[in-house]
Amino acid sequence: MNALTSALLFAREEGERLAGGTFAGAETEDLDLSELTFQKVVFARCRFTGCDFGGAAFYGCDFRDCAFSGCRFPVSFWKDTTLSGCKAQGGDFRKARFKDCGLERLRLRYANLTGALWERCTLADCDLAESACQELRVVKSSLNAVDFSMADLFRANLKGVDLSGCILEGVTLSASCQELRGAKIHASQAAVVARILGIEITD
Repeated sequence: MNALTSALLFAREEGERLAGGTFAGAETEDLDLSELTFQKVVFARCRFTGCDFGGAAFYGCDFRDCAFSGCRFPVSFWKDTTLSGCKAQGGDFRKARFKDCGLERLRLRYANLTGALWERCTLADCDLAESACQELRVVKSSLNAVDFSMADLFRANLKGVDLSGCILEGVTLSASCQELRGAKIHASQAAVVARILGIEITD
């Protein structure tokens, strides 16, 4: 049993909290980590497979180049946490809340972010293509080079968000495109909205 698995199991048995420490290049799988609290823990190049993080809380943590395969994060809470170069394709993040977090080069293709919240977060070079983002709420956050290609944004709240540097090709919106009301888009992205509204644009 490696140090990461041992620390997680100890935290589960002795108080539901893992505080401090750095774990590099470790792998763990099929652990029930639901409702566990992580505080100021650094994970570098770690791999998690089939783990349940439902209801877990992350405070001041740092994930670098980690991979989450078949992991679940519903109703999880993230505060002052950084995820850089991580992969969680197809991950379950329903109703997860991210506050004051930095997400960079995060791969979330096919992920489920239904009802999730990004508040005062910074997202850069993130892949959310074909993800489920229904009722996603984005508040006072910065999005740059975020790929929403073919994502489902139905009833997402993007008011006040600058999407001009994002990819919106093929997104699913409501018939009125109310999701983009109050958001900022680039002139070249207007064609996406026009197609949804049934407007034909000619040269």
